[in-house]
Amino acid sequence: MNRPFRVMIIDDEESARKLMRAAIKWDELGMEVVGEAASGVEAINIIDDLKPDIAFVDISMPFMDGIEFTEIATGRYPNLIIIIMTAHDKFEYARKCVSMPVFDYMLKPMVREEITKVLERVVVKLKAAPDYWEELETKAMVGGDPSDNSSDQIKKYLDENFTDSKLNLAFVAQEFGFSPSYLSRKFKQDTGIKFVEYLNDLRMKQAQKLAQKGTKMYCTASEVGIPDPNYFSRCFKKYAGMSYSDYMAENSKG
Repeated sequence: MNRPFRVMIIDDEESARKLMRAAIKWDELGMEVVGEAASGVEAINIIDDLKPDIAFVDISMPFMDGIEFTEIATGRYPNLIIIIMTAHDKFEYARKCVSMPVFDYMLKPMVREEITKVLERVVVKLKAAPDYWEELETKAMVGGDPSDNSSDQIKKYLDENFTDSKLNLAFVAQEFGFSPSYLSRKFKQDTGIKFVEYLNDLRMKQAQKLAQKGTKMYCTASEVGIPDPNYFSRCFKKYAGMSYSDYMAENSKG
């Protein structure tokens, strides 16, 4: 693998994410932290862009906890190495509930030396395996006939299902029998817009309609498929150029 191994940190505590970034000598391990998420919901929405090889996942998070995220992620990204982080009183709970192929479990607060030892074992495993993300890039399809699954059908599917918080590129690719990389290229080529942008546009346009009706932000976030209000708030502000509350104040018809 002629690139650094990519690491994603998923934890609702910003201080914990910053500490992990700073505490580990990632470059010495041949790794780089490519992104963070404060909830499983946010992680599902950005994972296809980040393409991580390794994910540190806190078990206790709001809106979509580490167990639910791991269930989804291991089904969609079978080669993703997941390391569960948990407090002492939830450690046995984590081991019992997570029946998926988790690489390791670590108790919080974690010690630098222990994290490094786990990552050294991860490196051995990754070096012995092919580059999963590169294989997806070169593989045209995982099955199915592209003539039977046009981008128009995919757009229709998104139009009808965008409120599902588990929806992302990998999920839809599985539904239509494509590899995520093939679907991403095909969708952009056929429609002129990226898959993630189209999905986000659907959600934000609906959010604007709900804001105009005076719907509270946390209700709108859940209704458009982004039940994490903090992540939704950032998405909305980036899309609309103002906060949800400001947009509602200026445009509310209620």
